[in-house]
Amino acid sequence: MPAERLQKLLARSGYGSRRSAELVIAAGRVTVDGIVAILGTRADPDTQRIEVDGERIRLEPDDVTIVLNKPTGIVVTAVDDRGRQTVFDILHDPPPHLRYVGRLDRDTSGLLLLTTEGELAHRLTHPRYEVMKTYEASVDGQVADGALQRLRQGVMLEDGMTAPAVVEQLPGDTPPTNLRVVIHEGRNRQVRRMFEAVGHHVARLRRTAFGPVSLDDLAPGASRVVTPQELAALRALVGLGPQNEA
Repeated sequence: MPAERLQKLLARSGYGSRRSAELVIAAGRVTVDGIVAILGTRADPDTQRIEVDGERIRLEPDDVTIVLNKPTGIVVTAVDDRGRQTVFDILHDPPPHLRYVGRLDRDTSGLLLLTTEGELAHRLTHPRYEVMKTYEASVDGQVADGALQRLRQGVMLEDGMTAPAVVEQLPGDTPPTNLRVVIHEGRNRQVRRMFEAVGHHVARLRRTAFGPVSLDDLAPGASRVVTPQELAALRALVGLGPQNEA
């Protein structure tokens, strides 16, 4: 294969985002064929020996990004110290270095992205890029127009004011009120806390889209690899070029 930027190769080997990999290189911890690398170094992992702290890096053949329809009751973590079932328990033979992109709480279902690409995961969750997430919420009680307007303008939570949300009522019997909510922030249990701030409890919450990727008819517990078109759209959304760009 042609020589690639070292930080890209390190990110593919599990050393976090490319920014994190740059810090590893700058610290003098990386060698290529025994020579200490510097920022800007390129290498061919097929023909050169790349080491971090004296240990040769191991590359996965290809990066992969997966969509999972997380059921309720499943926790988003690698290992749960309380013995609860995790998203990695329900994935079929997940590749090494697969990481989740953001979180869904245990009681929230729906779309969860997982990727082996560290820089993509980092950017998709970074506040700078304001990636939109879409939810469907079933809320106890009829939500008054005034409460909806507060959500659309931003509400004060214990960790600060939220950004304005897109909130639309969906067809369905009320109560409960069925709503579509679109936000770009990623605070812990944010949608639930937003409704609590305007006096309503969220009975059910499901994420249906993450940026340009939609859940569509993926069954609960099922997963799929994102399409090339979805991956290209995700990467473009956060300022990354084509996946095979060196």
